Amino acid sequence: MAKVSINIATGSIQKEEIIVGIDLGTTNSLVAFINPEGNPQVINDAGKGLLVPSVVHFNPDGSVVVGNEAKQFLISDPQNTIFSVKRLLGRSYHDIENYKDFFSYKVIDDNSESLVKIKVGDKFFTPIELSSLILKELKERAEHALKTPVNRAVITVPAYFNDSQRQATRDAGKLAGLDVLRIVNEPTAASLAYGIGLNPEEEKTIAVYDLGGGTFDVSILKIQNGIFEVLATNGNTFLGGDDFDRAIVNYWVEQNNLTDHASDASLQQALRLKAEEAKKALSTQNLYNDQVADIPCAITRQMFESLIAPKVEETILACKNALTDAGLSPADIDEVVMVGGSTRTPLVKHKVSEFFGKAVHDKINPDEVVALGAAIQADILAGNRKDILLLDVTPLSLGIETMGGLMDVIIPRNSKVPTKAGRQYTTSVDGQVNMKISVFQGERDLVKENRKLAEFDLKGIPAMPAGLPKVDINFLLNADGILTIQAIELRSGVKQEVEVKPTYGLTDQEVEKMLFDSITHAKDDVAHRMIIEARTEGEQMVYTAERFLEKNGAYLSVQEIADSQKFIQDLKEVLNSGDKDLIHKKIDELNEFTRPFAERVMDQAIAQAMKGKTI
Repeated sequence: MAKVSINIATGSIQKEEIIVGIDLGTTNSLVAFINPEGNPQVINDAGKGLLVPSVVHFNPDGSVVVGNEAKQFLISDPQNTIFSVKRLLGRSYHDIENYKDFFSYKVIDDNSESLVKIKVGDKFFTPIELSSLILKELKERAEHALKTPVNRAVITVPAYFNDSQRQATRDAGKLAGLDVLRIVNEPTAASLAYGIGLNPEEEKTIAVYDLGGGTFDVSILKIQNGIFEVLATNGNTFLGGDDFDRAIVNYWVEQNNLTDHASDASLQQALRLKAEEAKKALSTQNLYNDQVADIPCAITRQMFESLIAPKVEETILACKNALTDAGLSPADIDEVVMVGGSTRTPLVKHKVSEFFGKAVHDKINPDEVVALGAAIQADILAGNRKDILLLDVTPLSLGIETMGGLMDVIIPRNSKVPTKAGRQYTTSVDGQVNMKISVFQGERDLVKENRKLAEFDLKGIPAMPAGLPKVDINFLLNADGILTIQAIELRSGVKQEVEVKPTYGLTDQEVEKMLFDSITHAKDDVAHRMIIEARTEGEQMVYTAERFLEKNGAYLSVQEIADSQKFIQDLKEVLNSGDKDLIHKKIDELNEFTRPFAERVMDQAIAQAMKGKTI
């Protein structure tokens, strides 16, 4: 007798499993699915609303709230409330150095190229862990609303996300208990929602204008044979609807001479919320008139438009630059798609339409369009759209072994074939002249749980201090499924390559088992990975600090040397403790203690070098 699943919520016969589409946004996130009628639909769980604010709050007892409930703590408990975590995904501290004042929580500076961490109380979190909490909330809402388990998803990212940002998004999904089938560019998803690119015959060049709460980007895409190619992107990661709200608040502050109240956080928040209300109202009316605590808050649409005109002009300039980069003019663009809640502002629509010289696509709710497109992509991957040809994909991830026996994925599973991807690595020990490159296939975080495909040595790297050599490792997977791995040291041109066939000798059952194991062990794998990463970072810190004392002892006092050695010893003692937070705490303490005189030594060395020289 065959088993049939019935979805209790809809009463329809359940397909084997629902694959959802997720828009993981900077300001808000949402999740969509294909309903029984075959149409994409955003999931609204139990009246909580469609949008889940991308905000995570840590309560004093260690419990976590996400979304609407967390948003209220942005003012009352900012240091334990994390927002805009998407800006930190896959970023090193150097990447966000200039923006650290934007965040009200503590972003750890370990003064290196390693990825940022966020400190909350005594715990250290990576942006991956924090994003996974948002994804978990979306997964739970979807399961609650659909009354069915949700374990597989397509997640969208900005077109300009690099490899490590995409991998970080995948890892966040895995940690939330989701098998991430594909990472899709947000502009591609938005186009699919409008049905652009679904017909393999059509060839089009389109512009996707995406203005969200805190970020703006424009992408120029070429669609051919159902393949979306990003020709150019441009934008500003600190420009969005929040700026429109701020312009209104500043106007009211000026009108009512409220400059003395600038430090009143709750008044500022009340004004901000009222400004958001005014902005929305002015999309359909010419005057907004209300008050906050006896302060009159009135503004005309004309005034509002003159206040935001410079910001809108900035976005148009970005569109110009994107077209220039793509070597195109506005006349070459066939379609313009509007994405993001802030594109509801009439001035924005008008200016964009005027610039491109054509009507824009704005019929679909701009907050939902990306999630709906992700759901369509999920439906294509599930094989439910027979009219769309699915290109061959790679069944398992391909990557290399990095320090501590970890798997660093270079070509994620479900990537279209043929494909090419690469990443840059460096040495971890001074004077290292050889680098062993071990290639693995599989979904687990530890290489010992994956399948080894090849191993070779890149010899003849020039002897340099650790971190200076730059080794590019490129994976090329051709249409016949043959993988070429190429390693090249950029300074010397030393090169080595090897070919393998990843699918050789693997049955479908073995592939399935590898995928199943990766999901069942995801929690343990990630926890294990984080301990290994913390230990590796700690070992590097010890190595660097000891070398620093060796070389610069002459510039330091006896007390400074003794104290530094004590901090180094403390760190060494916890390296094998298996407690990642404790290791990070000791790294942070050593870092904080040694930074002032590391800077002093640097200044003295520069002064010495410049002696007698004029600039």
